[in-house]
Amino acid sequence: MRFTVLGGCGAWPAAGQACSGYVVEEEGFLIYVDPGYATLPRLLERRQAGEVDAVLITHGHPDHCADLNPLLRARALAGRPVPPLPVHAPPGALDAVLALDGGRMLAGSFVVHELAPGVPRRLGPFRLDSFDLPHHVPNAGLRLSGGGRVIAYTGDTGPSGSLMALAKDADLLVAEATYPEQVPDEDAPYLSSALDAGRTAASAGAARLLLTHLWPDTPPEPALEAAATSYDGPIEVASAGVTVDLP
Repeated sequence: MRFTVLGGCGAWPAAGQACSGYVVEEEGFLIYVDPGYATLPRLLERRQAGEVDAVLITHGHPDHCADLNPLLRARALAGRPVPPLPVHAPPGALDAVLALDGGRMLAGSFVVHELAPGVPRRLGPFRLDSFDLPHHVPNAGLRLSGGGRVIAYTGDTGPSGSLMALAKDADLLVAEATYPEQVPDEDAPYLSSALDAGRTAASAGAARLLLTHLWPDTPPEPALEAAATSYDGPIEVASAGVTVDLP
């Protein structure tokens, strides 16, 4: 299983960077996770739009889903027939991004599947489990299992008991860490810190931690140091081009 970072900025893409966006591959099956701002051009440097087999979106904020629109345009308008793209997201999360184009332009280019906690599904060689996690809008934590390996991704989330089930014994935990140590009071129920991510990784027994969604233009060192106070496994910050192979 291979996990590749297309971008990891929270909120907006800093100069030369991109927001949340990841690729997960196993046995030739490619999943595009959270197509946030500026991630599609980075994907297209590696693969063609028609090679995406499925899209997973944790929630409807545009820094996690805006580039679904150009992806669907690239598939619908390229003149090369491709099957409808399965797009999995929480109920209602795609309403705004799908409204950017009239139904005629993108007709037949995608099929929306609503995520439901406790209802696993198969995506090619993967099993997908989703978890409701607290954010300003409905947010799905994603757990992908395949080839004996597990990748867990929080999306954006505040504190939740479901994080343990999401991340339990994961080979890779990709965790939102907008702030290094302290989340402002008004956002504390809805966002996490690197310190929180480290604690989750340690408690869940995750083998490796990837911190993502850092505030744009902030240095990675404070986040790495905060996570390391509670977690002694490998820690890295998600930046474009980071690749994790899970043999």
